[in-house]
Amino acid sequence: MDHIPLQNHLLATLPARTRDRLFPHLTLESVPLGKVLYEPGQVLSEVYFPVDSIVCLLYEMENGASAEISLVGNEGLVGIAVFMGGESTPSQAIVQNAGHAYRISAPLFRSEFDNNSEMRMQMLRYTQSVITQMAQTAFCNRHHTVDQQLCRWLLLTQDRLSGNRLTMTQELMANMLGVRREGVNEAAGKLQKMGVIEYHRGEIRVLDRPELEKQCCECYAVAKHDSDRLQSC
Repeated sequence: MDHIPLQNHLLATLPARTRDRLFPHLTLESVPLGKVLYEPGQVLSEVYFPVDSIVCLLYEMENGASAEISLVGNEGLVGIAVFMGGESTPSQAIVQNAGHAYRISAPLFRSEFDNNSEMRMQMLRYTQSVITQMAQTAFCNRHHTVDQQLCRWLLLTQDRLSGNRLTMTQELMANMLGVRREGVNEAAGKLQKMGVIEYHRGEIRVLDRPELEKQCCECYAVAKHDSDRLQSC
């Protein structure tokens, strides 16, 4: 399948003259499952725009425990620290679903951000949606069950893919939700018995999206509404 930068919704919203300046500097890269785009504390040298891949931002504690703080797919970019005043972040960016992403050098992207008010507004709107997703994720991890958290994660993931099949290792799922693998298996098993998903050897197929939304907590709807609202501005 051929890919073009406009498959990334954030790049597609940029003014034509901005796209003309930036697109020649974009490089398409294949990103396999589990690839680490940056580590905590690492100076970000590039910004990534997924087109058919999903990147998970994870926060890992000293004892090895970790949890997802946000997901990035074709609606956005990986590397907001580049234009938010910092050169690094405390999170790890790891590819959750294999695919492709366009990358561009951080200095070039930051220069365009600093000198282009229209682009700056688009990037700040997107950043607000990321902050909302992070806030809802933190609330969800604290107040809702593993079953509900898994439903939220499945919905957010499917929103960023063209189909209903998700490929994911048990270990990465557990790391993202901040629970043991047994907890993920139990929650996925419940959804499978209900006929909501089909789960086998790291591949999940969503069979009943409306029921999946019913089983989810309100956190998904809040984050989705805010993201849609900001993208339509």
